[in-house]
Amino acid sequence: MEYTEVIEMIDKFRDARGWEKYHNLKDLAISVNLEASEILEIFQWKNEQGSLSEEDKIKLKEEIADTLIYLFYMVDKLEMNPYEEIQKKVEINKKRHWKQDK
Repeated sequence: MEYTEVIEMIDKFRDARGWEKYHNLKDLAISVNLEASEILEIFQWKNEQGSLSEEDKIKLKEEIADTLIYLFYMVDKLEMNPYEEIQKKVEINKKRHWKQDK
């Protein structure tokens, strides 16, 4: 599935429920953080070397998807191309951490 298809799908889901009025940048940023916290919760109290159960992996994938959905809503609101922004950020990071790329 292409990025634009994902945006269309999640927008359709949101609009069918009348949730667009709640999707301002501030509330979306809060939602990203809340969903990311649910990712952390999966790892809470687990041993560093411990592997995740299949149930934990399923839950982790769901929480990552929830987080991405809110990020995609933000990307859409900002009318940005996430792939271009990632590319720009990687270039910035290369300059900051140039020794690691040699």
